[in-house]
Order: sequence, then structure tokens, then C-alpha cells
Amino acid sequence: MAARLEGLLESAMDAIISVDESQRIVLYNRAAERIFGWSGPEVLGQFLDMLLPPRFRTSHADHVHRFGKTGISSRRMGDGTVIHGQRRNGDEFPMDASISQLDTPEGKLFTVILRDVTERVRAQNDLASLALQATAIREQEKSRVARELHDELAQSLTALKMDAIWIKDHLGDRAQATRKLDDMLGMLDASVAATRRIAADLRPLVLDDLGLVAAVEWLAQGFTQRTGIPCALDVDEQLELHEPYATAVFRIVQESLANAAKHARARGVQVALQRVAGGLRLRVQDDGIGFDPAIGRPPNSLGLAGLRERAQLLRGTVAIRSAPGSGTTIEAEIPVKEEGARA
Repeated sequence: MAARLEGLLESAMDAIISVDESQRIVLYNRAAERIFGWSGPEVLGQFLDMLLPPRFRTSHADHVHRFGKTGISSRRMGDGTVIHGQRRNGDEFPMDASISQLDTPEGKLFTVILRDVTERVRAQNDLASLALQATAIREQEKSRVARELHDELAQSLTALKMDAIWIKDHLGDRAQATRKLDDMLGMLDASVAATRRIAADLRPLVLDDLGLVAAVEWLAQGFTQRTGIPCALDVDEQLELHEPYATAVFRIVQESLANAAKHARARGVQVALQRVAGGLRLRVQDDGIGFDPAIGRPPNSLGLAGLRERAQLLRGTVAIRSAPGSGTTIEAEIPVKEEGARA
């Protein structure tokens, strides 16, 4: 039986490592040798720390210690998230891991089953990069269409309006024609306004021309004009970002305010946007009716999913805190690479 068990361990595709209560390695199979680059004789009796990046060693030891006190026989490590190992040559790599514990006459034994998921994580990162590129292409196309609407169609409508005014002024007392021209002018005014609104919804030219801070101020002013709800801003005036960060932040603010207008029934909204170490933090907070996150998003609201998607494309996170009668706070943190920021 022992020989059969040893054969199963050695033929396993995943790394299997057992440690004692002091976290010294007592079992190390052939797959572990392939993954980590250390041979069995080199690691047996050594601390498990040698297989982990230095910055994770303390937290991992604490994790195993807490697991030992739970009495649970097995579970995934890292709560389903990818953890990291370190090969003999010092390279770090991502792993899926599960841990189990067994009481033996010699003491508690912890066994970790590890799988190298480098290729899977690389594929996920490639997909995220492709999605980010697709988003940038969509924004570029929206920008082109918005400029054509603003620069060509809106100007043509304005020219038609001026011609209609000239005709009206030269008609004298022809009352019926004057009334018809008044109707035409009204339709032209509505068309010009609709064209500008469509262009702004596609891609606000203020974002391209004046930058993120001016664009967020424009959003807040438009929100208050449409809804009558005051919108207070706390924005770093020196904050300017390259693409795709500027567009992502702008769209998150835009969608957050749209949700507040549709669902919050708020008396006031606050928008804060500040640089933090390694990135930026965005917060949109209202004092509206709120909702219960345990039940789900507000009825008919698809915007919250869009917020998370935009942040995740940039390796960021979005936290949504709300409760019935206590308003809603949307907070996003987005890491910004040095070459991606102008501030």
C-alpha cells in the first residue's frame, strides 16, 4: 500500500508538498521538483518559506497557522485567488493551491497541492489587454463621430437657421409664412441641441481638448442642470492622465452620476478624485434612498456592472457600499503606471 501511494504521489501532475507543524518540508513529489526546480533531497527538512517570494512568507505562515486552528480538513488557499511561488532561479510564478491537514501520531501534517497557472494567467492578461485595446478603439471612433456631428452637422443646421431668420426678416407682413418660419426655427433649434447632446454623449470634446479635470467639472455642471441636484467636487486641479486612464475615470464618473440621477432620489452628490500612491482614488457619494447590496443592484440599473468592467480592464477595483435609506457610495481605485500619467 505504501509503495502504491508513493507511486501515485510521484505520478501526479500537480505539485504535492507536505509540511509538519513547524512548516518544515517532509514530502515533496516529482511534480514539485519540475515546478520549483529544487530536488527532493535539497528541500526535505527545509522550511516551506524557501518556495515562496520573501514578501509573502510571513502572511503564508500565518495563513497556515490559522488554518490549523479551524479544524477544517481541506480548503482552497487564498480564498480562490492566485497565490505566488518562487522557483530555484528566483523567478516568481502564479499558482492555484489547496491545503489539507491531518492529525498523525507524530503531530499535525499539512499538505498543499499546487498547480502552476502561468499560462492561464498570461492568457487572462492578454484577453484583458485586447479588451482594453477594443475599448480604446471604440472611444476613438466615438470621438471621430462626435467631432463630425459637432463640426459639420451642427454647423450646417446653424447656417440653415441663420438663412431662415434672414428670410423671415425680409417677408414683411406675410403672416402665414412668418408662422411657418417660426416653426422651422424651432425645429432647427431642437435639432442643433439634439446634435450637440448626441455628440457629447458619444465623446465629450472637452475631455480631448481641456483634459480630465475640466471634463469632470462639465459632467457635474450638466448633472446639476438636468436634475437640480447639487454636485460638490473635490478634485485635484493638477490631475491629468493619459489614455486609457482619463477616459475610464470619466466614464466611471459619468455612469455613477447617471445611476444617482435615475435611482438615488438624492438631495446632493459628492465627487472626489485624488491621486494616491501608485494610482488614483475616485469616490461618488449620494445621500439618496440607497439599496441592499445583498439583494442586488438597483432595479433597471446596468451601470454598476459597467463600472466594475471599466476598472478591471485597468487592473483596478470598485467597491459599492449602500444600505436602504443611507445613500450609496461608489469608490474605485485604479493603479496608474508612471508612463501613463502626466500629473
